[in-house]
Amino acid sequence: MSRENKTEEDGKENMAAWLVGIKTLRIQPYTLPPLGPHDAKIRIKAVGICGSDVHHFKHMRCANFVVKKPMVIGHECAGVVEEVGSQVKSLTVGDRVALEPGISCGRCNSCRVGRYNLCSEMKFFGSPPTNGSLATMVLHPANLCFKLPDNVSLEEGAMCEPLSVGVHACRRANIGPETKVLIVGAGPIGLVSMLAARAFGAPKIVMVDIDDCRLSFAKKLGADGTILASTKIEDVQDEVIQIENAIGARVDVSFDCVGVDKTMTTALSATRAGGKVCLVGLAQSQMSIPLTPAAAREVDVIGIFRYRNTWPLCIDFLRTGKIDVKPLITHRFSFSQQDVEKAFETTARGGNAIKVMFNL
Repeated sequence: MSRENKTEEDGKENMAAWLVGIKTLRIQPYTLPPLGPHDAKIRIKAVGICGSDVHHFKHMRCANFVVKKPMVIGHECAGVVEEVGSQVKSLTVGDRVALEPGISCGRCNSCRVGRYNLCSEMKFFGSPPTNGSLATMVLHPANLCFKLPDNVSLEEGAMCEPLSVGVHACRRANIGPETKVLIVGAGPIGLVSMLAARAFGAPKIVMVDIDDCRLSFAKKLGADGTILASTKIEDVQDEVIQIENAIGARVDVSFDCVGVDKTMTTALSATRAGGKVCLVGLAQSQMSIPLTPAAAREVDVIGIFRYRNTWPLCIDFLRTGKIDVKPLITHRFSFSQQDVEKAFETTARGGNAIKVMFNL
């Protein structure tokens, strides 16, 4: 299914937030293609702003994904089913759904072995050249639209996307009731990784960050210990001692939710022999890290890219109350030109903004 700006079947005007230049967003018409037999038309009601959205907003690129033409932004989303294709049996009009934003090809080797998140042909909301979901309406494959229980809000449904990153990381690292966890980076992804690790049974979780406000937030959210770190690589060993004291033992699994030399060095140094380091954040495309000493202690280094098969579990965690993402939503904006600009400026500033959410 293409999300190109084609003639829409019913002729109704649909509006979307288009990224047209560096730090320049415009709410403009967005014409959807005709509804396919396996698609659903979703009236979007909640959209969160992600760090990758901010990278696109500030630089017109995120890593190797470069915005070369105007693009609808956004991918953390939920809404209400407006219309379904002729072959759709899983959804009905009026269903409240959370959308998994990536459409894989289903044919390549990665897709065939079940690792569809690694599909080289992935079409992902708001990742160039694919248009995103900060729009009045979108079309999406029905099998990537997951019904929300009555006690899970649309905002929480939109939060399934960042939460999925934490859930996928916990699965990759085999987090369980005996796993002592270190999380480096207390931004939105570090915080959802903490919530996911707790839901997977981790008995002790320590958070590290350079921002005292973020650490205070992490403590309120349930972190067992927090360490205020510096940006200096020479401070790593002293900080590792603080981490060990806070956790009461060596770390079984470390999540680096930043992805720079200092944070990865901290994660590798703090993790016990035979433990795991999971690189979640990808701030630097290349890093210089002490890999040889870690290899000599048989520390496994694993990576994650987005997620796969996570929405049902995320929704169940929210339904049962095992995870509460509501405190992460710190700012709310409407879908107007002024508010779209304010929302992205608020997220780009950082500070006390954790998750900025649009209510459409």
